[in-house]
Amino acid sequence: MPLPDHVRIVEVGPRDGLQNEAGTIPTATKLDLIHRLADAGLTTVEATAFVSPKWVPQMADHKEVLRGIQRRSGVNYPVLTPNMKGFEAAAEAGAEEVAVFGAASETFSRKNINCSIDESLERFRPVVDAAATRGIRVRGYVSCVLGCPYEGAIDPQAVGRVAEALHTMGCYEISLGDTIGTGTPLAAQRMIDAVAERVPMERLAAHFHDTYGQALVNLYAVLERGVATVDTAVAGLGGCPYARGASGNVATEDVVYMLDGMAIHTGVDLHALAAVGRWISGELGREPASRVARALAAKG
Repeated sequence: MPLPDHVRIVEVGPRDGLQNEAGTIPTATKLDLIHRLADAGLTTVEATAFVSPKWVPQMADHKEVLRGIQRRSGVNYPVLTPNMKGFEAAAEAGAEEVAVFGAASETFSRKNINCSIDESLERFRPVVDAAATRGIRVRGYVSCVLGCPYEGAIDPQAVGRVAEALHTMGCYEISLGDTIGTGTPLAAQRMIDAVAERVPMERLAAHFHDTYGQALVNLYAVLERGVATVDTAVAGLGGCPYARGASGNVATEDVVYMLDGMAIHTGVDLHALAAVGRWISGELGREPASRVARALAAKG
């Protein structure tokens, strides 16, 4: 299959990228990050998560963040909502798109959201139904699609079963997450092939972490299969509070550089994006994890 000529990038830095940070990040900084990312050409910027501050303290200001966004025409600002309580709060704060997140691993599901896979799907159903009545789009996430910190390798058919359930429920898109970054290209392709037997390829997205340095090659492998939506985080921010040792998401800068080099359109200004990555990394007191960002900075 030929590579897509256009790839939609879903920027998850403000949510997935910041959720595991230890120190409190000011709401104003989060809003500044969201606005700078939109200015760089990102058309989907995941803003925050309506989760319990007890479990994810960094997202405690979710209402202030969502209400404080200076929305740009043509830019979507989805938020994570694990249950009806989170959905109602997000809807009240003005959410136009939400996401629910399940797992392909039974153990990870219980550790992450304190219920079985089947129980999680039942928990999501009223969220999807309520969203439909309000005209709010719902995206579905599936974690641990290529490996689990507790169970090891995951059967692609298990991924397909969860993805199909979310799609049938009404999720417009299913993001497939290599949460601990252990996947390799052929495994990624086998997983995508299995899921695409149950969910149309154009409804699938790839969400790969770079723990083992495989994220870019894995993304290329699934692009070859027809995936045309990719989740990334500026400066390679991120990690999962329930997956010990998992490093950040694949860096948006690195993905845009790769796609630019293949003449695949993203609409993102690489140099503006790299500047955002350097800025937020400075706010967090570290260097960007993105190799492209570091190379561009070295050139001056």
